[in-house]
Amino acid sequence: MFGLQTAAGFKLFSALGAVVLAIAAAELAYGPVSLSLSEVSSAILGWGDASSTAIVTQIRAPRLLLGIAVGTALALSGCALQGVLRNPLADPGLIGVTGGASVGAAATIVLGDALALELPREIRPYLLPVSAFLGSALVTSFVFRLSRHAGTTSVATLILAGVAINAIAGAAIGVMVYISDDRQLRDLTFWTMGSLGGANWTMVAVTLAVVSVAAAALATLGRALDLFQIGERAAFHSGLNVERTKRNIALLSAIAVGGATGAAGPIGFIGLVAPHMARLIIGPSHRLVLPASALLGMGLLLGSDLAVRNIVPPAEPPIGLATSLIGGPFFLWLLLTRMKGRGLVA
Repeated sequence: MFGLQTAAGFKLFSALGAVVLAIAAAELAYGPVSLSLSEVSSAILGWGDASSTAIVTQIRAPRLLLGIAVGTALALSGCALQGVLRNPLADPGLIGVTGGASVGAAATIVLGDALALELPREIRPYLLPVSAFLGSALVTSFVFRLSRHAGTTSVATLILAGVAINAIAGAAIGVMVYISDDRQLRDLTFWTMGSLGGANWTMVAVTLAVVSVAAAALATLGRALDLFQIGERAAFHSGLNVERTKRNIALLSAIAVGGATGAAGPIGFIGLVAPHMARLIIGPSHRLVLPASALLGMGLLLGSDLAVRNIVPPAEPPIGLATSLIGGPFFLWLLLTRMKGRGLVA
């Protein structure tokens, strides 16, 4: 298919980049208070009036950067997990990564008030994302340990364990909802729907630091993921350390998704849809699909955020609703396509 060294490949990546830049510019310009691009530029450079400068630099720019980090994390993690599991229906939620992060964050929202009071004020903003990351890391570690037998990791056991973990996570969040007070229930309900509305520069700095490391490492695994497509035995005989690569991808996905979920809540389907769109556009090579997935993840998340902010201003529906409305039909289409390919439906 296409490569970055070819004219067609360069044009495709340039087009994807241009679309993301256009959505990013719209994210800074449009909202309950719309600004022209010249006003946005002036605000960024410090030449604008106080009102437009505050809107751009304190509200929309942090939101934009958080959306870039979260979209990249979810898309790259989904792409890597689909590749290593050789399952095009996989996403970070399949093996319990998102569920673990959600339980960690929910426990912090409902039970963390006393702990937060004991922490220095400077550390308190980090409590929620750290809890989400720890939840995702613990669940990922448990699921992979459970699925290992005789030195190898069973993909079937991994997926079944993820299903069980997601059920347990749902029950745990239900308990948190039951014991929460009105304020905690409101915060928890809104958080579980996903939103970039809580973005601030502290959260952006923490999320970018966590996600950037994991995303950069995931982006280097294109050759390894390509080898997985020919089977684990063939990949092993090609010189790939199969089990170590699986562990690395699981750990990096947990780091990326945990950081993203802690900052924005559980946002579904980006990790499923973006890699498939990338494969349709670029081809099967993961060395190209990974960066294309990152760009598409950014574009899908920022586009969804732009839509929910401008549909019924100044009200702001959770972004998770928009991504589910996009991803749900796509998932059904993908499932039906696979079933038709196997002759299971007419």
